[in-house]
Amino acid sequence: MKRSDNPADPFKKALAEAARTMADERELTVTYSVDPPGMAGDTMRLPQVTRRMTRDEVLLARGTADALALRHRYHDAGTHARYLPQGQMARDLYDSMETARCEAVGARHMPGTVGNIDARIAHDAARKGYADIRNRQDAPLSVAAGYMVRALTSGKALPTGADNVLELWRGFIEEQAGGTLDGVTDVLDDQRAFARFARQVISDLGYGDQLGDDPDDTGDEADDSAEMQDDDQPDDSENPDAQGQEDEGEQEDSDDDAQSQDAAQAEVAMDDQAEDEMSDETDLPQGEAPPEPPAPAPHSEASIDYKVYDTTFDEEIRAEDLAEAAELERLRAYLDQQLDPLKGAVSRLANKLQRRLQAQQNRSWEFDLEEGTLDAGRLARVVANPTTPLSFKAEKDTDFRDTVVTLLLDNSGSMRGRPISIAAICADVLARTLERCQVKVEILGFTTRAWKGGRAREKWLADGRPAAPGRLNDLRHIVYKSADAPWRRVRDNLGLMMKEGLLKENIDGEALEWAHRRMAVRPEARKILMVISDGAPVDDSTLSVNPANYLEKHLRDVIAMVERRRAVELLAIGIGHDVTRYYERAVTITDAEQLAGAITEQLAALFDSDPRARARVMGIRRAG
Repeated sequence: MKRSDNPADPFKKALAEAARTMADERELTVTYSVDPPGMAGDTMRLPQVTRRMTRDEVLLARGTADALALRHRYHDAGTHARYLPQGQMARDLYDSMETARCEAVGARHMPGTVGNIDARIAHDAARKGYADIRNRQDAPLSVAAGYMVRALTSGKALPTGADNVLELWRGFIEEQAGGTLDGVTDVLDDQRAFARFARQVISDLGYGDQLGDDPDDTGDEADDSAEMQDDDQPDDSENPDAQGQEDEGEQEDSDDDAQSQDAAQAEVAMDDQAEDEMSDETDLPQGEAPPEPPAPAPHSEASIDYKVYDTTFDEEIRAEDLAEAAELERLRAYLDQQLDPLKGAVSRLANKLQRRLQAQQNRSWEFDLEEGTLDAGRLARVVANPTTPLSFKAEKDTDFRDTVVTLLLDNSGSMRGRPISIAAICADVLARTLERCQVKVEILGFTTRAWKGGRAREKWLADGRPAAPGRLNDLRHIVYKSADAPWRRVRDNLGLMMKEGLLKENIDGEALEWAHRRMAVRPEARKILMVISDGAPVDDSTLSVNPANYLEKHLRDVIAMVERRRAVELLAIGIGHDVTRYYERAVTITDAEQLAGAITEQLAALFDSDPRARARVMGIRRAG
């Protein structure tokens, strides 16, 4: 057997064995993937561990494995479903507290899991920007409830970011449900008792109307109803003759009713048949079948298999409609303040880009003309024979004058902090620079309106949770700057990215398709679309009820469609994550401060007049 040369393989194998032991499931399959982690039947999907085996990668993999294994071991799906509330917020609270219970029970028996799970919590909190939240309304209450259960059962401080979310909600939770929460340690080992405890906490927090019927009262109510029916009916067992007479009378009445009903039904059927025949004679030509209703249009041009449960609540909105003018001005000032040390470097790179573009503009010539400016390269021939034809040249407009560039910015929660600030200021500087070179720029952003679904998910729940619903969240596509809007008029819009609570989840495929549709109707001859993202598409609501690669597959289908049509030149920049597995032309940067240089270099390469030089630069970037 050939020995693997990947230094991470022994660690992965050991972690898989540890997960099987903790889960008490020897047949458990453990995989490592870039897809979101989770459990599907007897398959556990963990975050990828690279050859470098960085400390963060190792701790995240361990913490995720421990959390999933403990839930598999101490969680009963049937009991969970029996007490599951009906409303979305109540469900989120219920699920979050149950996850905390499983991890607390596991920590009692296996104390080594505590540190690993803390590392996972810290990673999730950092990815969602919990440490930067200042308003309670922007912090998810369901997550805070889970943290509260964790804090009460462990007695330990929560990791950075998680502690901020809990502190924002602690006063409210203790005031409303403090008395109930005092008994949390008494019900940890009994999932049924804990489920009743969790439903009481949900009621204390003001969401009792979302609980639905109490599953423990169903049987008693049925028995009581049956007893009431028995008491109301007279006892005829002592008078069989009377009972027989009643039965005989009832039989005669039922026969009469049946005959009347049959006659009425026959009359209605004849009327319906007559109406149908008249309709056929008047509406349809002889020999033609009724037309079939047209099939609904697919939700995506790139894939007919991609579905969206409900588009009613999606929105495409201008940045100025998401905040007041005064707030946008304040957020813009905050953005400038945050990035003041970086402005000089970004501006220098922008000036370098402008010089390169203008240099190409000034040196674009047509040769071998009958008239124009004398071509110095043919001066000797002209002196020898002044009548020599085709000795002149003329300056011409370069092709990239008729160009539009779209910057599509990932506005997900994982971009919170430095990455989104860098992306915003670079978009701002590039818009100014390209505008001076007569290149139009459009700046777009994409996120969702809610965490873990929204009104679309609520509608899905109300409809009975049909299987395979497709995308299950409300999209928010933001226009920060349209291609025809002057930069000076929309300068403050980019400050919106600093707004607390704006950045949520990311559905990249539909955002890319939206940006591509906007570019397709533009009149410019050349169209360039640059995507700035920090990883794969993630939406917990959609991925929880669809295949794990549902959003990623759609993104790949959209990219393939864009590249196949060749109407738009597509490239991408990944911040901290490798996006070359999606985009053919892409560059990955490890430090957010490299973003400015990456954008300018990529654009400069695209505008290079030499196709071979352009391909060489892009190829080097892909390899790097």
